[in-house]
Amino acid sequence: MHAVQAVEDPPAPSCCDSDQACVFAKALLSHTAGCELAQRRAVAERVLVECPSPVARTNCGTLVALLHERARFALRLPPAGRPLIHMHALRLQCGGLVALQQVLGTTERDVHRMVGAAHERHGSLTELPWAALVAALAAWQPPRRGRARP
Repeated sequence: MHAVQAVEDPPAPSCCDSDQACVFAKALLSHTAGCELAQRRAVAERVLVECPSPVARTNCGTLVALLHERARFALRLPPAGRPLIHMHALRLQCGGLVALQQVLGTTERDVHRMVGAAHERHGSLTELPWAALVAALAAWQPPRRGRARP
């Protein structure tokens, strides 16, 4: 007789998870940047931002991973693989895109186009001027909310 080996099914995604989720969703939802590929979808009271392009998701995921790796010390981020609190994720995404915009010397706010421009100019995202990029990222502060007090 042959023993039957139990095969575990992968966990089913919850109602709000998406395999097409945009890695820069916080930056897009805060209007720090835009993306020609982004598609918004409402799920209950949440707005999900999805990317239909697997290549773009890979490129943006690579950029976010490099930003996390290179700015980990400057932003006091937890190690890769551990979840980021909302403010850390917001600083990483928004600050990273603003820093990329400054490094590229462009007024372009479209994530997909900026990542493409970075690839064209530097050949690879790993070849970006990371010292300048991390310095600009660390200097980024979220806009102040509310009115200024007299």
